[in-house]
Formats: sequence, structure tokens, C-alpha cells
Amino acid sequence: MVTGIDEVDWASLRHAHGTAEDVPGWLRALASADTAERATALDGMYGALHHQGRVYDSTLACVPFLLSLVAREELPDRSGVVELLVGIGAESPDGDPRAREAVCAGSQVFVPLAEDPDPAVRRAAAGAVVHFLTAPTRVLDLLRQRLRAERDNRVLLALTEALGLFVRRYPAHADAATDLLAEQGAPPYAPELRLAALGQLALVAPGRLPADVVPTAVRLLRERSAQRARIPEPSADTLVGRLRRLRPSDEEGSRLLRTLHTGLGDRVDDRTALLGGQLTSPDPVDRCNAVWMAAALLRGWRGDHSGTVRLLGAQLTAEQDRLRDAAVAVLTELGPLAAPAADELHALVCARPDLWTHRFERGSPTLGGPLKALAGSGDPRAVPALAQLLAGPAAPADLGFALARLGAAAAPLAPAVRHRLGRIPPASPSAARLAAPLLAAIGAVGDEDAVPEVLRLLSGAPDGLGARDAVAGQAVETLETLGASAQAVPVLRALLHTRHAAVAVGALWSAHQDASAVLPVLLRELAQADPERRCRAAGQLGRLGPAARAALPALRRMACSRPAQERVPAACALWRIDTDPEPVLPAFRAAWADAPHTRAPIARCLTAMGPAAAPLRHLVAAELAAPRRLPAHPGGHGGQAVPEDETLLRACREALGAMEGDHGRH
Repeated sequence: MVTGIDEVDWASLRHAHGTAEDVPGWLRALASADTAERATALDGMYGALHHQGRVYDSTLACVPFLLSLVAREELPDRSGVVELLVGIGAESPDGDPRAREAVCAGSQVFVPLAEDPDPAVRRAAAGAVVHFLTAPTRVLDLLRQRLRAERDNRVLLALTEALGLFVRRYPAHADAATDLLAEQGAPPYAPELRLAALGQLALVAPGRLPADVVPTAVRLLRERSAQRARIPEPSADTLVGRLRRLRPSDEEGSRLLRTLHTGLGDRVDDRTALLGGQLTSPDPVDRCNAVWMAAALLRGWRGDHSGTVRLLGAQLTAEQDRLRDAAVAVLTELGPLAAPAADELHALVCARPDLWTHRFERGSPTLGGPLKALAGSGDPRAVPALAQLLAGPAAPADLGFALARLGAAAAPLAPAVRHRLGRIPPASPSAARLAAPLLAAIGAVGDEDAVPEVLRLLSGAPDGLGARDAVAGQAVETLETLGASAQAVPVLRALLHTRHAAVAVGALWSAHQDASAVLPVLLRELAQADPERRCRAAGQLGRLGPAARAALPALRRMACSRPAQERVPAACALWRIDTDPEPVLPAFRAAWADAPHTRAPIARCLTAMGPAAAPLRHLVAAELAAPRRLPAHPGGHGGQAVPEDETLLRACREALGAMEGDHGRH
């Protein structure tokens, strides 16, 4: 039994889920002889006392009892308690130092655990001694002794990771620790230990990496995989064997290579070469791990990724469904950058019509990954399969977005899209959701024959139901794209007192070019409380050009005092109305630094400004030289990070060319 538990007033303490009255039961259960009881107690403590890394008063009260438990060698499963203590003592999200101080106060308990008979305890203690002992010389000596004495490879891996942690915690003692890492990274140590050492060196002392780090890592990976292949697999007749056959995994190998990739960071060429070795491994599990590491590189770093994409395409012929599906998932995120894998995608689409759609449980069908990736790459070979789906009774709702990405190549499907749009009930609550992809397709292919269907969608919804308001913005933009604004004037005027007034005004301007009819509405929209409406109004005022001079005072205020997402459209409008760079460039410079997601629209306006934008040339040039991608737009879909960043890079190249007077060549 753990003594002293009942002396704590647990009812007065709190954890993540309320009162801490259940904590004494968990603490006692950790000392139980029943494995399930211990596991349940540990799960409960993680979820309540260490929820999202937070520190509670009950967390602090538990630490002495947890330290007492791990010191009792006769208790089983102490490694889980050590890991819980490491988690509790790590930095909390809110910067509360109390938990760390509490664990450090009892840190001597971890010293004997480093040589405990249980290898799982030794493995957990390796990091604990670095985290909580405050005498670096003693810690390093302990790690050195354990590295010499240890025979369990999993414990040696933990000790290697602990050395990397030591260097980060005690940089003044880094040289001796990195010497140990360099020793671990060389023969005669096992391949996985050498890979672990290389990964830690890459993180903490990249200058100590060997010059041939990539070929060395690839060779070690293959040696490790060959050794793992010689270990007998569980029988396929057992549950474990069947699961392993269906979903083979190698978490250790994944972690080793992921650490090395993280350490290599901006060394994109080295990481690309490393991925080349991983993606051509004879072991499909290595290749599957590599696919997800390729995803991280493609999402996070710029460069010539065509070779990596081709290797991703080569995985589409794999017999292992998990490997193929992983490659498809990554290619789907790349948009046009998936083009080097288009042949393999097309072959998969032709061979597997069953993959054209995907249906989640109790959900509507969506476009399947291979077909979505092929269309996203811009390859017109996606059209026949999309045509078959469009003609079927249950076409995926998102199919129109794939057609939009194909643009003019999807023109033969325009009649079918038009027909499907015409079947949407305008008053339906789902009208906007169903219409959005179809409207995107109609606009992209320029189907002027679809104007009646678009107008029906706008005018057919009864007032007061919200259906018209939900679909109006994109429908009006589609009409304007098709050059059909004049036919829609009555409907557009009906929208002038809705939140889509600015979009409707833009279409009316396209139809009649009458500033006196649209300027008062835009000035009113510019004074709205809704930031989205102000931004749309600023964009439309810029389209009016000099005819919108009456809006200059309000736009100048907006460009100076509003958040970046409003300053940028206001500054763009100022340039298009007045062609004076003086109030525009400071707004762009500030927004470029404060709100990176505004850089693409800024770059487009800089292109229009031409040489007048030259004072910001350094910002554009620096963006083009930066190795890392910008993250996806806040609130947007993470899968759009790569296409969004590629759009930014194209806009920057065009802006740079325009500033230098050769816009026509870009």
C-alpha cells in the first residue's frame, strides 16, 4: 500500500474533469497485482491529471506518491509511471513551473532506475535523469556508463535520444555528449543505433554529421530492414498475424528517419536524396513510412520535387493497399505538382473503377483519391471517368471542383453539369452546398449556356428562407465570369440590400459602367460593421478606378488602421483609383510582415503597379528565396497548403518581373 494517501483532502482538489476524489483509487490501483486495473488507473491519471499538459493542484499532490511507487522494485509496470512523471514534469503549456519543481525535488529516485532489472524501466528512466537531475556532469557520467553497460537495443535507443536532450539542456557540456553520439553513429554499433545517433547529431550538432550522411543513412536503413525481415512473423492464422499482414508498421524505423529529416531541416537536397533511398527500399514498410515523410517535405519546403513525386507515383502499383492509399493521399494534396505521377494515376484510375468514389459510413459519396489527384494535376485523361460519374445516379457532390481544376479540358461535360445544376431546388437548405462545385465548374469552362440555370438558382429561392442569400455570392460571380451581367440586372438589384451587395454591384458595373448607380452602394458597404463586406466593397471600388475617387478618404483610413486582411484590399483599391504609391506601399509592407497569408494578393497588386512597386522588391525576392512554404490560410483546409504556396510563388515571380519592366515575359 502507498502510505499517506488518506491524509490529503482530495475532495478539495481539482483535476481536468472536476473534483479529485477519484485520485486515491487510481494511486492504489497502480500498486495492484491486476494488470487491467493498473492500466485503467494509469489511463485515468493521464486523462485527468495530465490533460493537454496542464498542471492542477491534484497533479502536484500526486507527484510524491508517484515517486514513491516507482522506487518500489517489486511493483510491475513502473515504466508507465515513470513516463507519466516525465510528462507531468515537462514544461506546461501555460508556463507553470510547479510540476517540474515537484518532480525535480524527488529526482534522485531516477538514478537507480537507470540500471533497473526491467528494461522498460531503464528505457523510461534514460530521459528522466536528463529532464530532472540538475548536475550535468553527473548526468553525463551516468549516460556514459549506461551506454557502455547496456545490451538491450531499445534501451540504447532511449539513451541515444537522452544524449540529444542533454545537449539541448546543457549546451556548455555539449562537446562531450556529441562525442558520444558520434561514437554511437559509427561501426560496430547496430544499424538502428547508428541511425538514432545520426538523427540526434542532425538535431543538436549538424556540423558533426559525416559528409556522406545520406548514403550512410540509406545503407543503414536497408541493413536494419534486412535484419527485421529475418525475424519470423507471427502466423497469418493468428489475430496478430492477420493484423500485421493487413497493416504492417514499423514505428521505430519511422521515428528514426523522421528524427533525421527533422534535423536536416532546410537541407532540402539532402532530404530529397534521403527520400529517394527510402522510397526505393525493397521493404514496402520502409516505403510506406517514406511516403508520409515525403508528405511533410512537400508540404513544408519548396524546391524541385518532381523526382520525389515520380517515386510517389511508383508506389501506386504496390500490392500493399496501405502503401498505395498513402501515396494517393499525398498526391491528392499536391494539385498541379502531382503531374509527374499522372501516368501512374491514370493507370490506377483505368484499372480500378471501384476507387473512383469513396463513401464514408452513413455519408454521401465523394470523389475517390486517384481520380481527384489526376484531375487536380490538370491531366485531361481524368475527363472520361468524371463523365461516367456525372452521368450516374449518385455523382459525388464534390465532382464539380475536380472539373474546375481541369478548366477548358472539361468543356465536353458542360451540358451534364448544367443539367445537374438545373435539378437543384433553389429553396433547399442544401442548395448552396450542392451548387458550389457545379458553379465552380461552369465558371471554369465558361459555359454561357448555363446562364438560365444560374439565374433560376438566384431568382427561384423565396425571400426569407435564406437559400438565395446562401448561394448568391458565387452565383453572381459566375454570371459575371460568363459575361451575363446584363441579363441578370433585375436579380442583381434585388441583392443590393443583402450582404452580397458588393458582389451584385460589381456585376452591375460590368453590365452598365455607371458609377452613379453603384458608388453609393459601395460607400455604404464600406461603412458596414462586417469586415468581409468592407473587404468586398474595397475590391469592387478598385474595379471602378478613378470613378471611385469619392471613396479615397475612407479607403485611406482603412489602409492605415484596419487589420491586415482589410488593409490589403483597401491599399489595392487606392492604387487602382489614384495610382499614388505613397499610401499603398507602407500598408503592403506592414501586412507582408504581420499577415503572411495576404502576400499573394499583395504580389498581384504589385504586379499591376509595375516599377512603382520597386521599393518592395526585396520582400518579393526574399519570399522567392525562402526555402520554407507558408502554412495554409488560417481557417482553411490544410490540404491546400501546397497549391496555395505555389500560387504565391507564381504571383511573386510575376511581380518581380513587372517591377523590372519585363512583365510580358513572366
